[in-house]
Amino acid sequence: MNWSRLPDLASLKLPLVQVTAQALLISILIMALSYVAARLSRSWIAQLRKRSGAGANPTLYAAERISFFLVLFVGLIAAFSSLGLDLTSVSFFIGALGVGFGLGLQAVMRNFLSGVTLLLDRSLGPGDFIELEDGLNGEVVEVGSRATRLVTNDNVDVMVPNSHLLENRVVNWTRGGGTRRVHIAFSVAFGADKDLVRVAGLEAAEAVPFTMPDTAARRTQVWLVGFGESGLKFELVVWPSIDAVKRPGAMHAAYCWAIEDALRRHGIEIPFSQLDVRVRSAFGQEGEAAWRALGAMQRNDAAQDVLEPRPNQGH
Repeated sequence: MNWSRLPDLASLKLPLVQVTAQALLISILIMALSYVAARLSRSWIAQLRKRSGAGANPTLYAAERISFFLVLFVGLIAAFSSLGLDLTSVSFFIGALGVGFGLGLQAVMRNFLSGVTLLLDRSLGPGDFIELEDGLNGEVVEVGSRATRLVTNDNVDVMVPNSHLLENRVVNWTRGGGTRRVHIAFSVAFGADKDLVRVAGLEAAEAVPFTMPDTAARRTQVWLVGFGESGLKFELVVWPSIDAVKRPGAMHAAYCWAIEDALRRHGIEIPFSQLDVRVRSAFGQEGEAAWRALGAMQRNDAAQDVLEPRPNQGH
């Protein structure tokens, strides 16, 4: 790059502008009116969004956020023009200042542009329940100019930079207003009646109030998915309501509670870890004979303790 062709900032001749008190007052008035107009436009669109249907909410929310900054930007240009500044003649100077501010406020500008992108592509918005790569989940409350505010199920506000949401994987559990299928894992002991396990699982799903009714495309099912060390592995596959999807911890606990009640009611055993000890040989004997020989030795030791009590070690 030939740096000698670039103009020297020190030799840049800027037009001299005499700013009068009247022009300065008009400029300040324009900025104040622009701010008021920006607030009013945002408030008007917010009221319109509340009266509109759910389908129009994402678009109106994006318009509400973007219109505020757009009106402020137009007001800023008008305020400079009222001072008599010819913006075209100082374009290089403004560009140089822009580069300096851009380097110093790079993260702020990246987050601002990321927030605008999130609003325009409607990948997420207020009311959506999202989950981040690190496992953090919560409901989107506001997409701000710098960060998006989430509220977790523990009522904790979390500010996530907009660029983080745009550059990393985000799971939107409620995008489009539809529900999602969930899998609740449970196990039963070997030898349990699989058909009875299915009946118990379906009864458990029906007992939970936020389970969606079966349709042709969405049915509650019980799957046998594997074999564990101490039992059979099953999954209850169910479609809960969208409100339940936003409360994953409470939803999972409710289904586990109902499954345990149903298994207990049908007499189906839940497996637990156990250790079987098999004596192959002892005292020259094998199998049952070895067990009898070991029992006889223990009885002889007990009888010997009765006949010859051991001395008290404490005296």
